[in-house]
This record gives sequence, structure tokens and C-alpha cells, in this order.
Amino acid sequence: MLRLLYSTLMYLLSPCFMLYLLWRSRRAPSYRLRWAERFGFYKIDDCQSSIWVHAVSVGEAQAAVPLIKSLQESHPDTDIVITTTTPTGSAQVQETWGDSVIHVYAPYDLPDAVDRFLTKVKPSIAIFMETEIWPNILHACSKRNIPTVLANARMSHHSASGYRKLCQFMRETMALIDAIAAQSQDDAARLIGLGARIEAVQVTGSIKFDIQLAASIKEQAAVLRRDWGVERSVWIAASTRLGEDELILSAFAMVKQARPEALLVIVPRHPERFDSVASLCEKRGFNLVRRSAHQPCSKDTDIYLGDSMGELSLFYAASDIAFIGGSLLPNGGQNPIEAAALGLPILVGPHYYNFTDVMRLLCEEDAAVIVSDYEQLANTVIEYCEQPDIRHSRGEHAWEVVARNRGALERLLKVIQDCENKN
Repeated sequence: MLRLLYSTLMYLLSPCFMLYLLWRSRRAPSYRLRWAERFGFYKIDDCQSSIWVHAVSVGEAQAAVPLIKSLQESHPDTDIVITTTTPTGSAQVQETWGDSVIHVYAPYDLPDAVDRFLTKVKPSIAIFMETEIWPNILHACSKRNIPTVLANARMSHHSASGYRKLCQFMRETMALIDAIAAQSQDDAARLIGLGARIEAVQVTGSIKFDIQLAASIKEQAAVLRRDWGVERSVWIAASTRLGEDELILSAFAMVKQARPEALLVIVPRHPERFDSVASLCEKRGFNLVRRSAHQPCSKDTDIYLGDSMGELSLFYAASDIAFIGGSLLPNGGQNPIEAAALGLPILVGPHYYNFTDVMRLLCEEDAAVIVSDYEQLANTVIEYCEQPDIRHSRGEHAWEVVARNRGALERLLKVIQDCENKN
């Protein structure tokens, strides 16, 4: 009965889904494309059998790269179907995998859309990255005896509080998941508290620690850094969110007073905001160079706008200090592991609840600093610019944290293999 009520509500809200896509398409026109896929109508050929991996957007798609590589090696004759929800996630999958995988948008959690999707791709197992919990999808998989795995699972206190409001419905849904590979003990406890079966949950760690950087990244970064200026202090504000850029620019104004040679590299989280962030920088009186313009930096360039896709690791590798966005305002923060893997000292704002456990590890090892506001951010950046020994030490500690926590991928693959063997 609860699922019937949920499904009825989802159908009633489906016009709102389309309005939401139209609203998002004002700044990102790709949201107007491929609507049929979201309702379970696909132009791909029917699969005989497949492995389905669902990754919502760019972050999850990047985190899933080593997992998908391993699945391709262990299942060479099986189609790998990767679904995303956002156009940026779609672009990331297409850029990374090309025709070696099948990529479509995930269906909305409507019973008929889900049934059409499952009939088309015929997954032998369904793997959902991080916190993708959809009642009708899980019910349909259970009905068809398709084992389900919640991989690299995380559940923040903030998210768990929201899910608890669904009470019995959430417990029934969570019980449908065959295996959960949790990032931490806290994540596991919260998932069990929401109704996951104890025997289904294992703590495997975060596969994001198993990040695989391109072998040429250091060489590419050295070239880019020469363009930026080898002698300059460079700090990157990565994955910034709406409303946060103004705070970053206020911090940068303070940094420029103390360190006039400093360069800020700013990389907005969403591509549709590239132009508005560029305009904001120019209105504040800063000299701006955009990555997409392929123009060189001069000594008078204040800000380098990373308005490209798939180059964040390159920008990290060419920088001295990393601020991880989505954290000065209550957005939950973004993943700091990529910057840590490249040996950068990490700065985050007070709102990092999506990555609490990772931040705890980094802070315990003196690899990260949590700043309360833009003024403390500016003061810490200035300190790092003026005391490179501290900056280098914390960067080394960050790299060591990543190195010590590798191995989650191997444990996750064992969970997936056990789940397949039970089927």
C-alpha cells in the first residue's frame, strides 16, 4: 500500500519533472534532450544480459571508473550499461568510455518506466553508486530476481534524518537491497538504522581513495603552471556552488592585498554557471582568463576560470593550495580526495557533511583545515603562501592519507562477486 501511494504521487508529480528539466535547460540546454529515456523509452538495441551501474552525475561517474574497468576485465562478454541523471554525468561517461559501454539516462522511478528499462537492458546485477535508493527500481529488481548492490555507500546524518521521516516505507525499501558496501562504520550504522539488513551490510571503505590519475598528469600540469607563472602563489577554489563565488572573491581580495602576485583558479561545479561566474569576477574588477579561450596568463591576470569539463585533476596538479567548494554554504561539500591524492593541503568550509569521514581522516593527520568563513579562508591561504614548509607538510600528509586508505575497490568487487554467486 505504501509503495502504491508513493507510485501514485510520482505519477502526479511527473509533469513537475518536465518543468524542472525545462527550468534547468535555461542555463544548460542539454537538459532539453533525450526526455524519452527518462521515461523508459530507449533507442538502443535490446541486451541479452548486462551489468547495470548507476552513477548520478560527474562525481559518481568518476568514482566508478576503476570499478567499471574491473567489471569489463572480469566480464569481457557482458554489456556494461551505465546510467546517469545529469547531462554533465552523461558527458563524463561518454568522454571516458565512448562506445565501450552502453550509456543512457536512468528512468524516473515510475513503475512502467522502470519495467521498460529493465526489459531493454536485462541486467544480471544492478549496482547503484553511493546513495541512490529508489523504491520502485529496487522492487522491480527484486521481483525479477536481479541482485542489487549499493556500492561505495554513504549516508550522512543530514540525509538519514530526512529518510527517517518515511519510517516503515523506508525500512521496507532498504530491506530489498541485497548487498551494501558502506564507506565507513558510521555510514553502515545509519543505513542499518534506516532498515538495511545487518547481514547485507559490509564496511569496505571509499573507492574514491583508489583514484587512478593519468600517468601524464604531472607533465601536463608543469606545462600549465609555466603559463600561470611558476613563481606565483596559486590556489584553486574547486567545485564552487551558487552564492559561494562571491565569498571566494571576497577572500581573494584579502589575499591580493597581502600577496599581490597570487593567482586564483576558480572552477564552478556546474557548467551552466561558467558565464555568470566570469561576469561576477569582472564586475569585481579582477582580470580574468578563461580556459576555454585558450589565452595565456600574464602577470596581470588575477583569476583563471576553469570553464572546461574533465580537467579538474589537471588544475589541482598545477596548484599549490586547494579549497573544496560547496562547503562555505550549507551544500554538504564536495570530494577532497582527488586534491589530496595530488599532495595539496586541503581547505574546506564548515558545511562538509557529505564527506564527514574523509574530512575526519584528513584533519586527524593535519592534512586539512576547516575554515569558518571567507575571512579565515583568506588568512589561511595567506599563511600557506608565506610559509611554504607548512603548506608542503600538510600536502604530504594528505597524500599519505589517500595512500593508506586504498584497497576499497578490491573489497567492493568481492561484495559484487558474492552477490552474483548467490543469484
